[in-house]
Amino acid sequence: MLRTLTLAILLTATSLPALAQSQRVRIGATPGPHAQILEAVKPIAAKKGLDLQVVEFSDYVVPNEALSSGELEANSFQHQPYLDNQKADRGYKIESVAQTVNFPMGVYSKRHKSFDAVPAGGTVAIPNDPTNGGRALLLLQDKNLLKLKPNVGFKPSVADITENPKRLRIIEVDAAQTPRSLDDVDAAAVNTNYATAAGLKPGDAILKEDPKGPYVNVIAVRSADKDKPWVKTLVESYRSPEVKAFIENKFGGAVITSW
Repeated sequence: MLRTLTLAILLTATSLPALAQSQRVRIGATPGPHAQILEAVKPIAAKKGLDLQVVEFSDYVVPNEALSSGELEANSFQHQPYLDNQKADRGYKIESVAQTVNFPMGVYSKRHKSFDAVPAGGTVAIPNDPTNGGRALLLLQDKNLLKLKPNVGFKPSVADITENPKRLRIIEVDAAQTPRSLDDVDAAAVNTNYATAAGLKPGDAILKEDPKGPYVNVIAVRSADKDKPWVKTLVESYRSPEVKAFIENKFGGAVITSW
């Protein structure tokens, strides 16, 4: 009788479907809002069978290299112009698969309450990578503080400045270091993810980019992976109502969703 019962249990166990295992997806992000949002995505993704592992990087250069080399399955930290520039420069076979959020760039100052108070010849720090540095220069042009050569696109450089009525001295620094530069300059253009990580409040920016244009951030994966089922699941998890509500409640308008 015992032998028969044991055999029945074994037959039942072998007839049960194997438990589905979660698929690991390592996704790179910069500290601050990008990583915080992905932490909110994790439980949504887990319910859909993805074990989302957030890997933080302190700069903009490494996450694409890590994705290209297979150390990550995805990243979520950059806008399309930056990705396009990285692909052109480094030959990465990486593609965006979904738009995520926009972080309007701001110009901050510890010395002045408004940009009007920045003196002639004042120093302004901007990111030193082509797309974010260009973005800062376009912001200054939009506020009528500089004039750039026509048709410079999204990557103007300091050499493209044609008019500079306040004779501003533009200093280029690593994007992650722009908040620290505020101790040494009159003002600095800071990407919102680095601003919030440094304790700067977007509402305190003395200049702010309009929330328009091409600077919506994206989720990127290797081109070979773009049509895999887990990519669709990742995008659906990110663009869920729960994550949208988290972003709106957590960042109060400093981060704008694209869906």
